Amino acid sequence: MKMIIGLGNPGKQYEQTRHNVGFHVIDELGDRLSAPAMQSKFNGMYTVIHHPQGKVMLVKPLTYMNLSGECVRPLMDYFQVDVEDIVVLYDDLDIAPGTIRLRQKGSAGGHNGMKSLIAHLGTDQFNRIRIGVGRPVGGMKVADYVLAPFSKEEKPSIEDMVQKSASACEAWLANPFNDVMNNFNGI
Repeated sequence: MKMIIGLGNPGKQYEQTRHNVGFHVIDELGDRLSAPAMQSKFNGMYTVIHHPQGKVMLVKPLTYMNLSGECVRPLMDYFQVDVEDIVVLYDDLDIAPGTIRLRQKGSAGGHNGMKSLIAHLGTDQFNRIRIGVGRPVGGMKVADYVLAPFSKEEKPSIEDMVQKSASACEAWLANPFNDVMNNFNGI
């Protein structure tokens, strides 16, 4: 089984924020793959899809961003998912809006959701898709920026990144992640 994890925060007030682009990709994948309704377990929402390439689990941790690992690790243990069979989708301040970057390992880069995952998984050696949201301008605090909704001008590039990220995830279902990286990095 492969597991695709979108990071975000639960609740209506966070739905359209920069921090929730991971949830948006999970929603897009659910639509594309005709996913059954989400279920809840271990402080998260998940669904399992019977895909021609094998079972695929889509996950949205509901622990709030900073505690994402508290949901993901128990789900991985319960469903016996190996760390090499996961992809994590999350917002990244160091990447320009409209761009995605795929990596097979790396530090948290200051991202609290990734810090939690690395701590709970005991490794930073897992696949990830970093979705560019850019840095705040004009002295805005980072926390305020990532918890703010996208501007009208940003929405087309964000929707494009959600589509590209979902396509990269679909490609991973049938191809090694390294091949997917070569085809999707920087687009």
